Amino acid sequence: MTFYQELQLSSVASKQLIKATEDKKERYRHILIYNFKVYLVMAFCVAVVSLYSHFTGNNNSVVGVTVLLAVLVLRQADFGIRTTHGLASIVGIFGILIAGPKLSNMVSPVPAFFINIVCILLLMILGCHNVIMYNHSTFVLGYLLLQGYDVTGQEYLYRVAGLLVGMVLCMAIFYKNQKNRPYRRSFFDLFREFNISSARNRWYIRLSFVVSSAMLFMSLLGLPRAMWAGIASMSVCLPFPDDCKERAGKRAAFNIVGCLLFVILYLVLPESMYPYIGMIGGIGVGYSAGYAWQTAFNTFGALSIASGLFGMPYAVALRIGANVFGAAYTMACNKILPRLAAVFDQRREQVSE
Repeated sequence: MTFYQELQLSSVASKQLIKATEDKKERYRHILIYNFKVYLVMAFCVAVVSLYSHFTGNNNSVVGVTVLLAVLVLRQADFGIRTTHGLASIVGIFGILIAGPKLSNMVSPVPAFFINIVCILLLMILGCHNVIMYNHSTFVLGYLLLQGYDVTGQEYLYRVAGLLVGMVLCMAIFYKNQKNRPYRRSFFDLFREFNISSARNRWYIRLSFVVSSAMLFMSLLGLPRAMWAGIASMSVCLPFPDDCKERAGKRAAFNIVGCLLFVILYLVLPESMYPYIGMIGGIGVGYSAGYAWQTAFNTFGALSIASGLFGMPYAVALRIGANVFGAAYTMACNKILPRLAAVFDQRREQVSE
């Protein structure tokens, strides 16, 4: 395996390769490449986000994060349709990212709930035809981040410009890497094939409702960072309900672990180091092969920003509360909504008879 090929491996694959290598010299080589990859990815992420912050403003750094995640996904994933039609999906996705979060922040919580449902459902239809690829997590996460870090006036115009540049970049990378895909399905087949009775489309609807309603409850309670509950719900609401219970437990437990680690760093480090806690979390994510520790280290960046706004104790309490609520609420919905769907199917069959 070449140096470049090893750089393309996931953290899980790299660790498996290191573990399976018996030759000490080769093992040290794999370890060095793995460490190099972690810091290379971290440096690349920091460079992209910093570049976006420089040109669009510090309040739009989230645009850099959104574009970066989309680029990393679209390097390898496709939409299950012809590549040229996939470009239309990218345009649709970025159009939603530009308009949806802004519209939902311009209205009260209840109208915002319906806007969120429509936008998230469209993101699912456009970007997650193959549920195994898990594309939706990137695009819905981008939507929630853009909504949670809202801007106005000139900053919003910069945000739109940054997203448009990101859209063009994603289209170019997507076409270069996916142009030889032999799909015959078209962009409109994504909508023509939508069937409320299919398991995939019911998952689309369930996720859209759960994420949007979790944020609605947070907003009605007057709590900030409603997107945290939405992100937790999105993370736990998996296509296969049997997988949700384990994911919910890890989401709640390791979010608490991450918050405790953040508190320790916050108390031990000098104040001048606070801006770098998020970077420490990013390095931790790079070394994490599993969902649990990725969840823990992902708390660092979010809490670094929130602690500056609300104070560390309140930010930590809010983070834990939002994630535990989001995980528990999603589990409850995963039990109730399928039962309601079964009742709906039964009544529809009775009507058709």
